[in-house]
Amino acid sequence: MGEIVFPYIANSVPSVKKRMMDEIGIKSADDIFAEIPEHLRYKGTLNLPKPLLSEYEMRRHVEGLLAKNSSCEDHLSFLGGGTWQHYVPAVVDTIIERDEFLTAYVGDAYADHGKFQAMFEMASMVGELVDMDVVNTPTYDWANAIAIAVRMAARMNGRKEILVDASMSPKRLAVVKNYCLPDITVKLLDFDRVQGGMNLEDLKAKISSATSAVYFENPSYLGFIEGHGEEIARITHAVGAELIVGVDPSSLGVLTPPAQYGADIVCGELQPLGIHMQWGGGLSGFIATRDEPKYVAEYPSLLFGLTTTTQEGEHGFGQVYYERTSYASRERGKDFIGTTTALYGIAAAVYLALMGPQGMRDLGLGIMQRAAFAADLLGALPGVKAPYIAAPGFKEFVVNFDGTGKTVAEINQALLQQGIFGGKDLSGEFPELGQSALYAFTEVHTKDDIRRLALALDEALAAFPQVKA
Repeated sequence: MGEIVFPYIANSVPSVKKRMMDEIGIKSADDIFAEIPEHLRYKGTLNLPKPLLSEYEMRRHVEGLLAKNSSCEDHLSFLGGGTWQHYVPAVVDTIIERDEFLTAYVGDAYADHGKFQAMFEMASMVGELVDMDVVNTPTYDWANAIAIAVRMAARMNGRKEILVDASMSPKRLAVVKNYCLPDITVKLLDFDRVQGGMNLEDLKAKISSATSAVYFENPSYLGFIEGHGEEIARITHAVGAELIVGVDPSSLGVLTPPAQYGADIVCGELQPLGIHMQWGGGLSGFIATRDEPKYVAEYPSLLFGLTTTTQEGEHGFGQVYYERTSYASRERGKDFIGTTTALYGIAAAVYLALMGPQGMRDLGLGIMQRAAFAADLLGALPGVKAPYIAAPGFKEFVVNFDGTGKTVAEINQALLQQGIFGGKDLSGEFPELGQSALYAFTEVHTKDDIRRLALALDEALAAFPQVKA
């Protein structure tokens, strides 16, 4: 087979490749890698399939791969834990599929047909939701937002220790720990496994003048609502530390914004705001603070603001305090940014503009009603305790199956036979909770869906062989 010309890669055309190599003075593409030592180079041939050069062939191939998956299109799902099944209004997809948005890079505008304004509107609406003044261009995800917020706090006060609630998402915690290496220490704060909420006595015992920030999630990863926000803020601020609160924004139509109980930095996940689930994605984080120089100066990510133009009565949208970013200052920037998730930020802007304050309130109320209805049904099943943690919750709660004598894995496999994705297995992440799963309920679930889950669980548990005492 001769040299392959890929229809999607213009530079694979031999004449184009030759012109490029002539321009930079090399004879082969391999010359580009001359600086890599021989012992580090792979000498074999990669076991790759033959390229598909037809768009039709490629489409059929990818569709065949996707058909092997089981999705929420053909299964009833109660999975959550960081990516939730919410309804995405059609107008969101219509807007973000416009070419000027879909191809717009997070940095400069290039052919800008409103991307800067869209980013400003997103920041404005998220800021209103969390009751903060400044909101950044979206980060990779919630975990990335926490990590950036932690380093912002450390740069502000020069301290190198953070305290985080142990009920936070273990995967987000892993990212934060990795991001804090090598100079920031991450310590865990205990939480109440029965009543929910941070252990305030443990907070008082561990916090000190060395603490840079305290972080907790509200609602927590385990679904319960933290009811001691003001007290946590008082304890945190008494030692001069920053309070960082992580939120699921779909809760803020019904829950008090973190700024109102003392949060200094708010971060969270935009995925519930008009972003489809995509095999683990799509995720997009945000950070919000007050409009104070000490906070604004520490944002590494882009900020968009409103300004006047040379045309009287017109307004323009541009990047604020650009020189603090790594784009402008390179290694002297506050932190590395990279390509992030601006397109998802535009999706969130469309969603929030469509929903409005009343829509977000209705969304939150509907979710809490569904979760309460589900807790009543599941808690009535023999051997099942729901919710396992007694604190009020939002859209998720822990269901414990210790009384059934079965593992979550066994129960979820039985549910899968009935076309249902059961709750997220917590037995590995939180072994102290026993055989427990995290169940999520959103506006997509009807009463019949929840009844179907309860019936399927009842049938599955009854179908298991009974263990004799």
